[in-house]
Amino acid sequence: MKAIIVEDERFAREELAYLIQEHSSIEITHCFEDGLDVLKFLQENETDAVFLDINIPSLDGMLLAGSISKFRRKPYIIFTTAYKEHAAKAFELEAFDYILKPYDEKRIATVLARLEHAFQERQPAVIRDDAVFTDRSTRPYRINLRKAEKIVVKHVNNIYYAEAREKNTLVYTDDDVYTMPMSLSEFAAMLPDLLFFRCHRSYIVNLSKIREIVPWFNQTYLVRLHDLKAEVPVSRSNLRAFRKRMHLE
Repeated sequence: MKAIIVEDERFAREELAYLIQEHSSIEITHCFEDGLDVLKFLQENETDAVFLDINIPSLDGMLLAGSISKFRRKPYIIFTTAYKEHAAKAFELEAFDYILKPYDEKRIATVLARLEHAFQERQPAVIRDDAVFTDRSTRPYRINLRKAEKIVVKHVNNIYYAEAREKNTLVYTDDDVYTMPMSLSEFAAMLPDLLFFRCHRSYIVNLSKIREIVPWFNQTYLVRLHDLKAEVPVSRSNLRAFRKRMHLE
């Protein structure tokens, strides 16, 4: 995965590049200080992600992001700024995330983990109908979900989390809730391990959908998800593995 940094303050630029190198496998190919230079570069070159400061010369980050959003192949945009008031506008532009300065290393590590998961999910997958999957990282990218008498085919990235409910599993997606007549463990076996995590005996969560990690009782966590109001618990027995997956330690 390749990315560029757009930041006119040298110290902030070097610190962000260091944190990206420390907490991800993302390759920083170019750094820019001026918005117009970035626009010219992106008109002739492709990148997977743009770490974008808002207050930059010539063309500010919001205007630049607006132009990038019209590209046929849109890179992920991660805004970096000292000002909270731009957040609403940033997400109107479908920004992947919004990082406040001064940088918090744990926060950046979490964003980078989500970014790499999202990027891997966006890569095209060739899946044969007769394929036999033995490695959970190569599970199929589409799953049949049940809704009343219908079977709805969903891409796994549209699944936000799943919850054990008696002998069934409730699957929460971007637009509905589906009931699968199987245990949570059976449903988990159908999911790509790279993207999903069994965070609790009764819950599985899509790591790329995590918006916020909130401390809870007994030093555990609640995770809040993009687009949904639900809160998913992380149990003590799964805490260490969760922290490792989210680069929190």
